Amino acid sequence: MAFSSHSALQRRCHCEKDKMDHSSILYHILNRKRHLPTCSCKHESKEKVALGSPYVACKAASEVLLKTVNFIKNLPSFRGLLQPDQLLLLENCWAALFVLGLAQEGVDFEVIEPSRTSILKEILTNREGKGSDEKTITEPSAAEVQKVKSFLTKCWSIDISTKEYVYLKGIVLFSPDVSGLHSPQYILGLQQEAERALTEYTHSAHLRDTSRFSQILFALTSLKSINAPVIAQLFFRPLIGNVQMNALLMEMLYTS
Repeated sequence: MAFSSHSALQRRCHCEKDKMDHSSILYHILNRKRHLPTCSCKHESKEKVALGSPYVACKAASEVLLKTVNFIKNLPSFRGLLQPDQLLLLENCWAALFVLGLAQEGVDFEVIEPSRTSILKEILTNREGKGSDEKTITEPSAAEVQKVKSFLTKCWSIDISTKEYVYLKGIVLFSPDVSGLHSPQYILGLQQEAERALTEYTHSAHLRDTSRFSQILFALTSLKSINAPVIAQLFFRPLIGNVQMNALLMEMLYTS
């Protein structure tokens, strides 16, 4: 699912006497948003990016996050854990589970170079001084976002099934390496159980594809390089502002 519609945030009304001529060359130069070219050089990889269609993409992301948290809290094995362990696992694994959810739901997205509001544009669009007290937000880099898109591409190329996604989420969620856990050995057992279930399913459902299990696990390893703050900044900061992501997740987890 590619997002190509313009953001609702871009549709603002202005007084007729202050409105620019939208057909003018100057207006298009000031409002131009360039899609970033594919480039592997270091300069381009450090470019900051933002969602191309934030309203549509953030809405889809919110739906995936809701499904992700519902999946977690409906697992009997998760509900049986001590609450401190539940919170630690959620805080450390939510981003990887969310990206798995994007892959499962087939959610794709585009990124663009973020707009930079100049003094001239402020004057011409009657927005001078607006947002001067707002906190500066740093967008993620193109290289960081590319890690997410590369993982999605891997999952879609393998054509992971619904059951395989369930087992993968179990492997990711029950991570015994999270610092501060009260029951790391028990959680390790839950992870190993999910791994066994994935192994048995892939071998039985894909008898002729002996490399499938290793392909799936190889794709899973790339999740470790995806930064949770990048996911929060890209998909959720436009919606929740300065609200801490962990506070939102805790509320979602323990609210009926």
